[in-house]
Amino acid sequence: MPVPLAPYPTPPPPFTPPATGSESQLVCSGCRNLLLYPIGATSVCCAVCNSVTAVPPPGTEMAQLVCGGCHTLLMYIRGAASVQCSCCHTINLALEGNQVAHVNCGSCRMLLMYPYGARSVKCAVCQFITAIGVST
Repeated sequence: MPVPLAPYPTPPPPFTPPATGSESQLVCSGCRNLLLYPIGATSVCCAVCNSVTAVPPPGTEMAQLVCGGCHTLLMYIRGAASVQCSCCHTINLALEGNQVAHVNCGSCRMLLMYPYGARSVKCAVCQFITAIGVST
């Protein structure tokens, strides 16, 4: 006895991106997922971890850095002196471009970035300590 087949369901409508300027994004303070939220919202609840993340005031400039402890990408309000990672709780210095300098590692030649005024910098790759101001 043949069994009748149900018709295929109608496909969902194609994705239409939101109108420019109607949504913005931020990083969840709990699980670090990228969250989209409507312009004008004051906080966003993450659907993955249920953490509530405050939305920075309109016009706030954001910056990014990579956590020195766990290598998670962190977003923070530009101008902050330090940023605590919500994953590993490492406190990271948030230096502006004019507060850092660069030198090549004295052993493996990896380009290193360090706070301006430091006397030496330790390479994260080979652990060599390069003195600043001597053969940079």
